[in-house]
Formats: sequence, structure tokens, C-alpha cells
Amino acid sequence: MAFLVDPSRPFVPLMAPPGVYAPQADTFLLARAVHREGPAPGTDVLDLGTGTGTLAICAARSGARVTAVDIAWRAVFAARLNALRSRQRLTVHRGDLLEPVEGRSFDMIISNPPYVPTPPSELSGAHGRERAWNAGPDGRTVLDRICAEAPRALRPGGVLLIAQSALSGTEETLDRLADSGLRATVSDRAYIPFGPVLRSRLPWLRESGRVAAREENEELVIVRAERT
Repeated sequence: MAFLVDPSRPFVPLMAPPGVYAPQADTFLLARAVHREGPAPGTDVLDLGTGTGTLAICAARSGARVTAVDIAWRAVFAARLNALRSRQRLTVHRGDLLEPVEGRSFDMIISNPPYVPTPPSELSGAHGRERAWNAGPDGRTVLDRICAEAPRALRPGGVLLIAQSALSGTEETLDRLADSGLRATVSDRAYIPFGPVLRSRLPWLRESGRVAAREENEELVIVRAERT
């Protein structure tokens, strides 16, 4: 993955053990956005929901001081192991979003949170990798919390980068971040075929009006928000 983001650096395959979300199209899209921002050496970066640590490692390679958080112990261990294998220094906490870093502030916050709209019948009993995508009927269970909590942890001039699907309401994210005092825009877009999870939910998504009858592609976006 690192090779896809910065060809000048050596490629180190990252490990995604069972139960941990493996890097996919949304990860790569956000990693390119992080690389483009170019966090300067010594800046403080926070990765919320780090998973394998891919995005945190991407930021650390620029010399930033990176803190990563995930609610799953398997993800915490995977991020620590991948950082070690990549020879990058990360501080990885187990916890719920910003709780482990309460009272701290950052120059950049990045997150690829759960954002897939989830039928009520599939909300109970989610475990392992399912927690990395199940996000309530509107896909905003975690997104709304990030929009409310992350702005308070951004320093003046700081940047928040969030990956999400248009199915979970891009305009809603932009409006919520603007209400929090940030200048928010969509910086990147990509269109990809529906993956296995969305394909399995197509009858519900179409019946509920979230996906048109002949629609077969998902729009991924990167929301960039800046504290002025």
C-alpha cells in the first residue's frame, strides 16, 4: 500500500489478521489525501479507527508524530506489528474514538470510519470485521460522532480528513462540520463497483430508496475540513 501512495519509498506488505479490516479502495483514496497534505515532521497526527495502521504509517513516514486509536484489540496489535515491520513509530491506544486522547489537540485528524448503511436485522451481534463497516440504518452512527467530537481536538489551521460513501450522506457531513466551525469540502471522489457487503444489502438499499434500481457503483469521497 505504501508503494501506491509514495513510489519513492520501499513497499512493505501490511498484515490484516482475521477480524481486522484490510486496506481497500477507501483506504487508498484517503492515504493519497494524507500524502498530498504532507504532514510536516514533528506535527501531531491522530488516526481514528486505525485498523491495520495503514493510514497512521502513511502519516508517520513523513516524520509526523502519530497517535492511532481503535476499539478492537486485534486492530491495536495489528497496527503495532505493522508499524514495527515498517520501521515507523506509532503510539497506538485501544479505546472509543477520542476517549484515549481526551484533552489533547492535533494538527491533523484522519479517519476511515464505519459508514455502510445497515439493515436493522443486521445491527445486533456485529463482531470482528463487521464493526469496521456496519454504521446504522443511515450509515452515520460513527460519522456523526466524529463530526461532533473531532473539531474540538483540532488546532488552529488543523485539517480533518474523513473517508465515507455518498450513501451515508456527504452533504450531511459537510453541514455538520460547518456547524462545528470548520471549512469543509469534498477533496477527492472515486467510483467503484459495489463490493460484497453492499451487494448483499442491495434489496434493502433499493427498497429503502438509498440505491436506484439500475445503480451498480458506489461513490467514495474524502471530506477535507480545516479549522481557520
